Amino acid sequence: MNNTPRPPTRNLKEFQQIIAKKSHNFIGREFVFTAIDEFIKRYRRGYFTITGAPGSGKSAILAKYATDNPHVVYYNIELEGKNRAEEFISNICTQLIEIFAIDNLPVETFHITFLHQLIQQISDELAPEQKLIITIDGLDRIDHNHQSPGTNLFYLPRYLPDKVYFLLTRRPFLKDKSGLLIETPFQTLNLAEYPAENQQDIQRYIQQFTLRLRSGLNHEDIKAWLNHQQIKEQELCNILAAKSENNFMYISQVLSAMAEGFDAESFDLNQLPTDLETYYQQHWQQMQAANQDEELSQAVLNVLVKQPQPISVAAISQLINVDEFDVEEVLESWFEFLSLQQIAGEEYYSFYHDNFREWLTNKV
Repeated sequence: MNNTPRPPTRNLKEFQQIIAKKSHNFIGREFVFTAIDEFIKRYRRGYFTITGAPGSGKSAILAKYATDNPHVVYYNIELEGKNRAEEFISNICTQLIEIFAIDNLPVETFHITFLHQLIQQISDELAPEQKLIITIDGLDRIDHNHQSPGTNLFYLPRYLPDKVYFLLTRRPFLKDKSGLLIETPFQTLNLAEYPAENQQDIQRYIQQFTLRLRSGLNHEDIKAWLNHQQIKEQELCNILAAKSENNFMYISQVLSAMAEGFDAESFDLNQLPTDLETYYQQHWQQMQAANQDEELSQAVLNVLVKQPQPISVAAISQLINVDEFDVEEVLESWFEFLSLQQIAGEEYYSFYHDNFREWLTNKV
């Protein structure tokens, strides 16, 4: 094996478009990259997982990391056909063989044992300062129907050799449903636990966007539009930042809609851009598929969408006269779309973004 990795070739190229899209206009998130670097320095191997609500910027972070670290092995489950374990194994094996110029391998179909052996071989031959970092964006989006029950998601190794790291992203999950059994150093960074940093990055993102608008539009046009709205530019930034609730998907879609024309007669901060509505529709489809009891899930949804504040399982149970256990099952099946708070020893739930809750009111 050549100890000097060469740039990724064919298999990384199929992800280049999504990497470019996700990292476009990227800003901030230094606290995440610092945590990743510190983890790699502290441990000889391990799993580092970034968790966050839909639209919180996980994919953009991983795309930026891949852009800044060209020898990272990148895999994205969002692309069609990439959410199966066998496709992941084949793709990663091919990338590793090409990146590390590995020759004289037997001609065979890639399988999980081969992947684990390949990782071990690369680890054994890496120079002291080298690292093998494999990134997986959207770990939780796996197609479970095509993987053996009781195994790690994507058959990820339970143990890792030295100098090997997996960098993962996924939506929030219950600890007992992580889908991973690993015995190696690991760390989870939950984006929701950094509200101040997230808010600062949102503000910077909005400010950067308005600067780009000035370069493409006459500044007087912007001033005229703001005057028509009877708000100042900084006030607009503050309004958008507050409405974003630190959600990058929401703010990026709203800003993109603004950039399409600044039509003061039709623009409304509460109007839902088409792409954002499509995004919410995907959420709704996943929520529907997660529950077999349609009547019960609809009853729980009726309560949640009417509650702008978090509500307890007990309160929902009383309102719809259903056992708390049954309510909890529904809520757990929607866990990735909810925020969970512990208040006075009780669990309180709300939707991850108030705009999504408002959109769901049309579904009840």
